[in-house]
Amino acid sequence: MNANPILLQKKYARVVELFAKENGMSLEKSLDVFYRSELYELMSEGVSDIHCMSDEYLVRELEEEKRNEK
Repeated sequence: MNANPILLQKKYARVVELFAKENGMSLEKSLDVFYRSELYELMSEGVSDIHCMSDEYLVRELEEEKRNEK
């Protein structure tokens, strides 16, 4: 299922903002982390309707991905 592009952009913004807030980083850094993530690729490609998950869930997934990068 493909999400409405406008709604998907709003979802990205909410996830980036929440990720920045919960990790004490700037919005710019958070945006960089998000757009370089596998999570972003999955969301933008509509894989498994992951974009339907809650913002909080997606932030946890992004945090887990960032932790596993190291």
